Amino acid sequence: MLPLSDPLFYAAAVPAVVLAGLSKGGFGGSIGMLAVPLMALVIPPVQAAGILLPILVVMDVVGLLAYRGVYDRRALVLLLPAGIAGVGVGWATASLVNDAQVTLLVGVLCLVFVAERFVPKRAAGPDADAGGQGRGHRPLAGAFWGAMSGFTSFVSHTGGPPFQLYMVPLSLAPALFAGTAVIFFAAINAVKLVPYFFLGQFDARNLATAAVLLPLAPLSTLAGVWLVKRIEPRLFYALVYVAMAVIGVKLVHDSARQLFG
Repeated sequence: MLPLSDPLFYAAAVPAVVLAGLSKGGFGGSIGMLAVPLMALVIPPVQAAGILLPILVVMDVVGLLAYRGVYDRRALVLLLPAGIAGVGVGWATASLVNDAQVTLLVGVLCLVFVAERFVPKRAAGPDADAGGQGRGHRPLAGAFWGAMSGFTSFVSHTGGPPFQLYMVPLSLAPALFAGTAVIFFAAINAVKLVPYFFLGQFDARNLATAAVLLPLAPLSTLAGVWLVKRIEPRLFYALVYVAMAVIGVKLVHDSARQLFG
């Protein structure tokens, strides 16, 4: 493990924070999920999560200001209460859950979702990545994927794919999609602060390191907002699928290596 003053640590941490900020700004789907795996190349994953969470909260504030008033209310009504409950389950089972197993599940879900995109549909219709009219809201599915997102976000900062598994088929406009995601994960991250504190992940050393990286938070988040407002819906959703595929492969590889050696 590298000391937090080592230049190699910042060679991994700076790109990780930038990716997280672009994702928080709504660009590139869940590319921010690569932040913890990237930092985990040089420090333990739990420590990486503890350093990143305060930075993510600042990014959430910037995102909330940028997308104020732009969100899908019905999606939040279905997803958010279940997501908070998922965080509670993650906290209650923190000593029992195997992080690698959860990471493997999330990675598989990513790859299944991307693969489903290429399965021929029975009837012609607008695709989610085209920005057209997508599937309507489904309360049970929303509650399930919301809870999964909250749980996996708490356990391994990988809440993006379950959220997207529900949201992408709705085929919202990119700004509406991003604004909904910003509110959802801002609430989830705020709730996570309490259990993370009691689990001892906010020591002085980690907080000092987070403070050094903090100036990148608003800059990278605003860059993500700028890109979302200027990108075509078809390209936006194509990037979401590409990001999910890359993340899925990365998560499956890392978790399989931990589980099976």
